[in-house]
Amino acid sequence: MSVFAALRVTGALEFGTLAGMLLNLAVFRIDAVGSALGPVHGLAYATAFVLTLLVPGAPARSRLLALVPGVGGLLAARSIRTASAARG
Repeated sequence: MSVFAALRVTGALEFGTLAGMLLNLAVFRIDAVGSALGPVHGLAYATAFVLTLLVPGAPARSRLLALVPGVGGLLAARSIRTASAARG
């Protein structure tokens, strides 16, 4: 698996865990769900940022986008894909 593919998977995990935590907060309010998803979300957030740094030729804009909580990994992956397509 390439670093870029791992970034896309991690970005989706980051977004999914945030959505799960917000859904739990709005509807269910089960403490165990927040306790389980919180650390997974934090790890996915940090991993997405590190993977963005490891992508060869990633623009600075992508690195900044990776810092956006919740969707940063997905935004960074899209930014890297767009930049590489523009380069040819």
